[in-house]
Amino acid sequence: MSAAPQLSIPDQYGKRVIVTGANSGLGLETARRLSAAGAHVVMAARNQEKNQAAADTIRQSVPDASLQLESLDLASLASVRAFSERILADQLPVDVLINNAGVMAVPTKHTTEDGFELQFGTNHLGHFALTARLLPSLMAADAPRVVTLSSVMHWIGRIRFGDLNADKKYNAWLAYGQSKLANLLFAHELQRRSDGAGWGLLSAAAHPGSSRTNLQSAGPQLGRDKPASALVERFMNMPGLSQEAEQGAEPEIFAATWASVSGGDYVGPTGAFGLTGPPGRAKQSRRALDERVALRLWTVSEDLTGIDFS
Repeated sequence: MSAAPQLSIPDQYGKRVIVTGANSGLGLETARRLSAAGAHVVMAARNQEKNQAAADTIRQSVPDASLQLESLDLASLASVRAFSERILADQLPVDVLINNAGVMAVPTKHTTEDGFELQFGTNHLGHFALTARLLPSLMAADAPRVVTLSSVMHWIGRIRFGDLNADKKYNAWLAYGQSKLANLLFAHELQRRSDGAGWGLLSAAAHPGSSRTNLQSAGPQLGRDKPASALVERFMNMPGLSQEAEQGAEPEIFAATWASVSGGDYVGPTGAFGLTGPPGRAKQSRRALDERVALRLWTVSEDLTGIDFS
C-alpha cells in the first residue's frame, strides 16, 4: 500500500456505506465525499437535529446525494441493538461500515448507559457490538469492509484489564489512549477472525493525524465546551502540525475505498510525525500488534456486551 499524493475516490455507485458520527467533523466529511462518489450513505448519529443539518450541508455541494439518516447512540447497547435491527430489516447488504464516532479526553469520569467508562464504552464497546450485530448484512456484500478509527494517541494506551472502567483512577488522556488502542486491537483481531472463518471481510484501521474537529471539545454536558487544554489549543493552531477535517478524513476514506488496502492495514497521514499529509501506511505501537492482548480484549468485550460474532 503506497501513499496517495492527492486522494481520489473510486466510483462508489451501488455501494451502501454506514458512517457512525456522520453529523460532524471527520464523519460529516467522510459522508460527503463518499456520497459525492456515488455511495448510498447511512448517516448514523445520536442527535437527529444535527444529523439533518449535516445532511442539508452535504446536499449543498452534492445535490443528488443518497443519504439515509438514522439514530444511533454508541453509549447505549440498546440503541446499538435498535439501530442494527433496522438495518438488518432492510435485507440489503452493507458494503462498508466506518466506525468513526468517538469522544475524546472527557475531563471528568462519565459512564455510558450500561455503566462503562464513557470513552472505552463508546469508542470501543459500542463499535464492537455494532460490528457484531451488522455482520450478517456485511457478509451479504460482495467485498465487505470494516474501517475502525484509531488515533496517534493509541501510543500512550494500555489495556488495563484490572481497571477497564477506571474505577480506581481516572485520567482523561490515558482513558482515551486505552480506547484508541482497543480500536486498533479490535481491527486486527477482526481481520484474523475473518481469515479464520472465511468471512471474506476486510478489516482495516485508520487515524486522522492531528485534525481540527469538534472532537477536541467533549461538549458542555461533559464538562468542557472548549479544547481539552490550552496546550492542545496551541498545538492545534501550529502551522504544519494540524490539518482541517477535509484532510483528516482522507485516511478513513482511503481505507474504505482503495483497492490497494489489505486486511489489517493501518492508514494515516504520511507527513511530519504522522500528523498531516496524504494517507498511506501508518506506524503503530507494539502493543497494537500483541495478539494475546487482542484475543483477551475480544473475549472481555464479548462478556461485557453480551454479544459474540458467532
